[in-house]
Amino acid sequence: MSLPCGTRNYSYATDIAIIRTKTQWVMFIAFLLLIFSFPFYFPRFWLDVMNLIGITIIAIIGLNILVGYCGQLSIGHAGFMAVGAYTTAILTANFQIPFLLALLLSGIAAGLIGLLFGVPSMRVKGFYLAITTIAAQFIIIWIINHWTDVTKGSMGLGVDAASIGPLSFDSEASQYFLIISITALCVLFATNLARSRAGRAFIAVRDNDLAAEVMGINVFSYKLLAFFLGCFFAGIAGSLFAQWRGHITPEDFTFQQSILYIGILIIGGLGTSIGPIIGVVFIRLLEQFVTLLAPLVERSFPDIPSGFATGLSPMVFGLVMVVFLVLEPRGLAHRWNLFKASYRMWPFSY
Repeated sequence: MSLPCGTRNYSYATDIAIIRTKTQWVMFIAFLLLIFSFPFYFPRFWLDVMNLIGITIIAIIGLNILVGYCGQLSIGHAGFMAVGAYTTAILTANFQIPFLLALLLSGIAAGLIGLLFGVPSMRVKGFYLAITTIAAQFIIIWIINHWTDVTKGSMGLGVDAASIGPLSFDSEASQYFLIISITALCVLFATNLARSRAGRAFIAVRDNDLAAEVMGINVFSYKLLAFFLGCFFAGIAGSLFAQWRGHITPEDFTFQQSILYIGILIIGGLGTSIGPIIGVVFIRLLEQFVTLLAPLVERSFPDIPSGFATGLSPMVFGLVMVVFLVLEPRGLAHRWNLFKASYRMWPFSY
C-alpha cells in the first residue's frame, strides 16, 4: 500500500512491507472480518456468486502474471483451467487422493502443460504467441472430448465435495471459506512475487526483452517461469471450480471464457496487484445485474425478438470493453490509485 503524505520509512523491512501504517492495518483487518462474515448474513445465491468471484480471481491472477507482468499474450487460459479441473476430478475419484494434494498436483499439471505451450515464446511473441495459446485451448478441449475412457467426453465427470481431514466442504458457506482462504493466499503470493527479483525480471522482459537480455536476464527462462506460474494458478482455479460445481464438462471451459478472462484483466488493470480483483468483482457483479435485468426488459419491450434479453450479457460486456479501451485503457486500478492519492490528503490518513 502507498504511504500517506508525511509518513516515512526508516528501515528496508518497513519499506518492502505491504501494509505499513496503523490506519492501513485497521482497514485491512476490518476488510478481512467483513469478507469472512459474509456467510452469516448473505443468502445462498450471493454466496454462490462470491465463490465464483473467488475462483475467477485466482485464474485472473495467473493471467496477470503471464500477460500483465511478463507481457506474454495468452488467449487459452480456460484450457489450462480445464487441465486443473479434470486432474482433480480424476485424482480424487479414481485414486482417492486427498483434496489438498490433488489441488497442488492440479496446479502443477496445468503449469507443466503451460510450459509446453510456452516453449514457442523463445521464437515468437505478440500476436503469433497468442495464436499458439489459442491452439492450446483447442487442443486441450479436443483431448478432453475424445479421451472418453478417462474424461467421459461431453458427458463430463462428477466431482466429490472437497474435504480436509474430518472437515467436508459440502455447502455453499463451507465452500466459501475454503475458496476465499485459498484466494487470499494466492493474492498474497502474487503481490509478493511482483515485488521480488522474478517480478522485476518479468517487468523488464515485458518492457524491452532485448534490453533485459543485455542486462543479464535470461529472457527465455523467465518467460517459461511466467507460463508455469500463470498456468499453475489457472490449474488451482480449475481444481476449485471442479469441486465447487460438483460436475464438469468441456462446455465449462470454452474459448469464449478465455476471451472473457482477457477482458476482465484489461478492465481491472494490466500489471497491477489490485487490478485482477477489481476487474473480476466488477464484471461478475455486472453479469448478475444484467441477468436480473433481462426479465424486466422482456416485460417492458414485448416486441423485441425472442431470446434477445437473455443474450444481453455478452453485448454489455463488449460495450464495457470498448468504453474502457477508449476512456480508461489503464483499467479500474488506475481509478483506484487516483482515489488513494486523494485519500492520502485527508486528515485522518496520517
